[in-house]
Amino acid sequence: MKTALITGAARGIGLATAKGLAAEGWQVALLDRDSEALAAAAEALPEALAIDADVSIAADVERAVREVQAVCGRLDGLVNNAGVADFGPIRETTFERWRRVMETNLDGPFLMTQAFTGLLAAEGGGAVVNITSISGLRASTLRVAYGTSKAELGEIGIRVNAVAPGPVATKLAMAVHSRDIIDAYHDALPLNRYGSEEEIAAAVNFLLSDKASFITGQILAADGGFEATGIGLPALRK
Repeated sequence: MKTALITGAARGIGLATAKGLAAEGWQVALLDRDSEALAAAAEALPEALAIDADVSIAADVERAVREVQAVCGRLDGLVNNAGVADFGPIRETTFERWRRVMETNLDGPFLMTQAFTGLLAAEGGGAVVNITSISGLRASTLRVAYGTSKAELGEIGIRVNAVAPGPVATKLAMAVHSRDIIDAYHDALPLNRYGSEEEIAAAVNFLLSDKASFITGQILAADGGFEATGIGLPALRK
């Protein structure tokens, strides 16, 4: 049975990805630092391995490797989904705010991918999917830290790709998107709506699957056409 580890798996895109993989017969490991939300997610997926850990803390990551090795014995897919968002212009982005974003959004995927490379390679190769953001491909107002944080291992059989979601109706997005911003996104997107967590999960699941066996080093923008249209949103400048 193939096994995947998803970080930031207690809710949103991470949990949707885990549910999608479990439905396809994968064994899944859920990693999150929100203990309460992780417990709730584990109840929804009782066969999953729940790991209470912070991807930005090296000791936590090393412990996660031991837990996955002990319980699952293998790893075929790693989804680096854990992330934090921060809105603010550069003059108001303190170094503390910058580091809070970077330690999770950049340090985390580095620590996780480095630590799990051996386990991913052990069965002849695997796949890593990093959840980035359309903000890493296209500049957007008030996102100096977040956008920067989102801006290979092929020879040992590990494929590495990224999914760059556009606006998705997650708890994280809804916490920082005002009604004006939501309306502006709807106007700017060719598909005229936010994406769903399940739609992003489907893109992740494809890149983890054997159907993507010759795809590596790519960024898939699952964004409703956002990257292809316009620049900026007036509501973000208010």
